[in-house]
Amino acid sequence: MSERLKILNPKDFDALLVDLDGVITKTAAVHAAAWKKLFDEFLEKRAASTNEIFEPFDSDQDYQAYVDGLPCNKGVTTFLQSRGISLPYGSPEDDLEQETVCGLGNKKNKCFLEQLHIDGVDLYEPAVAFIRKAKSKGFKCAMVSSSKNCRTVLEEAGLANLFEVRVDGLEIERLGLQGKPDPDMFLEAAKRLGVKPKRAIVLEDAVSGVKAGRKGGFGLVIGVNRSHREGTLQEHGADWEFTDLSTVIIESTENPEGKGLDREVPSVLEHMEAFARKIAGKRLAVFLDYDGTLTPIVDRPELATLSEEMRETIKRLGEYCPIVIVSGRDRSDVQELVGLDTVVYAGSHGFDIIGPRNLHLQHKEGRKSWPALRAAGNELERKLCDITGVKVEHKAFAIAIHVRLVEKPLVPKVRRIVEMVAKHHPELRITGGKKIFELRPAIDWDKGKAVAWLLESLALGEDTVPIYIGDDETDEDAFQAVKMRGIGILVAQASQSTEARYGLRDPEEVKGFLTALIAVMQKRET
Repeated sequence: MSERLKILNPKDFDALLVDLDGVITKTAAVHAAAWKKLFDEFLEKRAASTNEIFEPFDSDQDYQAYVDGLPCNKGVTTFLQSRGISLPYGSPEDDLEQETVCGLGNKKNKCFLEQLHIDGVDLYEPAVAFIRKAKSKGFKCAMVSSSKNCRTVLEEAGLANLFEVRVDGLEIERLGLQGKPDPDMFLEAAKRLGVKPKRAIVLEDAVSGVKAGRKGGFGLVIGVNRSHREGTLQEHGADWEFTDLSTVIIESTENPEGKGLDREVPSVLEHMEAFARKIAGKRLAVFLDYDGTLTPIVDRPELATLSEEMRETIKRLGEYCPIVIVSGRDRSDVQELVGLDTVVYAGSHGFDIIGPRNLHLQHKEGRKSWPALRAAGNELERKLCDITGVKVEHKAFAIAIHVRLVEKPLVPKVRRIVEMVAKHHPELRITGGKKIFELRPAIDWDKGKAVAWLLESLALGEDTVPIYIGDDETDEDAFQAVKMRGIGILVAQASQSTEARYGLRDPEEVKGFLTALIAVMQKRET
């Protein structure tokens, strides 16, 4: 599908009204499988009793034509009508074996939940990123889904706190709302958010949802085309149609108070059951940053010593899965601080790696930058010597300029000097971190690339879930590297822009999570 970049101005809209299945979660296939199981059992049984030919449910054509986006019981009715079958409606309390619309609907929900617990929840990451970006720009967000399992899916995916309002299949039933393609659900969501329809954007992947958005008079209807013929959603009323929401850009706006600019991530400690289901039956590999993750941030790096309790926790977890310490420190430095010979050490942001069974990497191209690093470090020491609090640290594959103890008004001056020195050495590039500037080799290598190399070198295939825990902007490359098959966990007291899926507040919570992870692994063996 040919797609052009579209730009949203936050001044034009106040809210997003978002469908669940097919927009942010990849549960449409789970729904289709549940519908097929339900209807095939029903139709086969009916064919046997009436001597009719059994015609199974088509997970593609029948799903899109009769049940996609509709409330469960309405989907039952619509599909059965297509086969010339009429059943009594029944009541929401009907037993799963009762041949009523409600009985079949209840059975479908049971099938869906069973399959969900087996498969877990996969996300359309660009859509989630788009919604988080919208929230950072001040948008209110509501979940509008026909599914009665909406809350369960959101919690399973760790997205429950992303939406201020949820209008789902349970609310349809409780309030007597008309489901899609009628706009009742969207109008109710806008009302709860306190916004006018013209100021709200609808995000939908189903024809029925797009029709509802158009009927409700909403300001913009965005069709997210996951499975339809190109142009189908626009034909039914979508203003824009995309396959990937990364092509929708939200303009920057001033926010003088500095509020709402960053992403909040749910605490992994509060979602351990969902987390345990996510990793069920899979091997694990745990990657840990050092400063700010295993130890608190301190004014002087040499004082960041590892507690005996944390060391023992890492050692115990290493009995169940590979452990890798990934740090901006020199490899020899972090290796001495941790003091365990059973883990892998990736120092200098992954330029220098060593581990058991003769695992070793020292980046060849990175070594070529050593003369430039020495020269730049010496130049920086001369030019920064009159600024109180600056510390220039010579590392094997970087020069770190620490500004934690520098008076705030002088930090821009330090940055300008670092930028000037970097211009003299094109073999190097400037990177950042918490209260630090760094010069590193101008090579496409970072913590993310190192994690990918380690997964391959340690023969950790697709049956392995990599878990990366870090606190700094240098860890974002690693979060990005693992997010398609693994889980990133940000260690931070406050919300911030991140690619991580979950969060922890401090090293003490990191220790608590690692301890909980040990318990999960021990339970597997019983």
